[in-house]
Amino acid sequence: MSEEKKTILTEEAERDVVSEEAGKKKAAAPKKTTKKSSKNSKNKEAENEPKEKDDDYTSNLSKEELDKMKNVLIYQLVKKAEEKKGSQKNTLTHSEISDFIEPYSVDKIDSEAMDDIVMSLIDKGITIPDSDDDQTDDEDGKDDGVVLTKTGEIDVDATVPKGISVDDPVRMYLKEIGKVPLLTAEEEVELAQRMEAGDEEAKKKLCEANLRLVVSIAKRYVGRGMLFLDLIQEGNLGLIKAVDKFDYRKGYKFSTYATWWIRQAITRSIADQARTIRIPVHMVETINKLIRESRKLLQELGREPTPEEISARMGIPVDKVREIQKIAQEPVSLETPIGEEEDSHLGDFIPDDDVPAPAEAAAFSMLKEQLVEVLGTLTDREQKVLRLRFGLDDGRSRTLEEVGKEFDVTRERIRQIEAKALRKLRHPSRSKKLKDYLE
Repeated sequence: MSEEKKTILTEEAERDVVSEEAGKKKAAAPKKTTKKSSKNSKNKEAENEPKEKDDDYTSNLSKEELDKMKNVLIYQLVKKAEEKKGSQKNTLTHSEISDFIEPYSVDKIDSEAMDDIVMSLIDKGITIPDSDDDQTDDEDGKDDGVVLTKTGEIDVDATVPKGISVDDPVRMYLKEIGKVPLLTAEEEVELAQRMEAGDEEAKKKLCEANLRLVVSIAKRYVGRGMLFLDLIQEGNLGLIKAVDKFDYRKGYKFSTYATWWIRQAITRSIADQARTIRIPVHMVETINKLIRESRKLLQELGREPTPEEISARMGIPVDKVREIQKIAQEPVSLETPIGEEEDSHLGDFIPDDDVPAPAEAAAFSMLKEQLVEVLGTLTDREQKVLRLRFGLDDGRSRTLEEVGKEFDVTRERIRQIEAKALRKLRHPSRSKKLKDYLE
């Protein structure tokens, strides 16, 4: 059994003890028992529904092992939230949850399981702000990062991140979504109920009313290799998925639930599309973890950490660290301008190993000329035999039998002609022209 599994099972045992004590307290509460039964029945219904799986996410655990791991992670996250002090007590941001689950989120826990974990945390009284900065104004309905004018429309220039040109498509899109009024909690529930009844218009309205939330989240991922509008588009796909899976009966705000799906859709698209050469999602997460640890070591040491120091911090072999660093390198275009005047390109300074050096190419060209001149002193038959035997014309040498068929003579006769021709070439009057090329 691997060390990872041992750790998980140990923590799971600890969680079982806590759950058993909590179970005894809940036994006397019939209302909670009813709620739990209702929840279990919903879980059974959910199990019968086909689950969507991402191509890169393949759980290698059985259902029982996956449930155990989810319970362990929930227990640890609750414990982490309870250990916080002051106003942050019992509060976890989406980033904190993502970072904690990240080591398990690739080959063990899929999107559905991660969603279950977040919902379970809210069930246990953990507050998860809509934004990591906790700047969401619930009363006014303002999403973090989206600046509104006095008329209630989006202030385009103030909303778009610095460094992003506000071209026509961005401006038009932000103005368009700014015209859609925000929803109250009661309106969200009403739309969700209509969606259950098959009302497609309600689904569309719930999506459109939360497009500002997508913009506010997409702003945080600018500069990672994708255009701002592309980030918004990917976030919108996550929003649609959240609308499909939203359960109003649990009493949560839709924005709290949707944030997780929007963030996941954007981060997945960055991993898939931001690089010229695609890197698998699990490797992208490993690279991000290595970068975070490298920055921490840089602050602690006051210099760039060595691969050995990173290896010790992350608990992985040094060779693996070097491999990750190599994969993390960004490809550079051969057309990259070089110099102040930018009149040359990077490709001009990179040699082609498959092409001979100019000196070698010139020497080879001169050798061919001298060889043609020397062969010209032989008879036509002798020239042709040597050209076929040594492949001087096409690079493919022929056997005695093949040359014999060409001249309709025996192999022995071809051997005699070849020997005579070579003897002539060895004569000093001819060989002196070729000897310099043998040095």
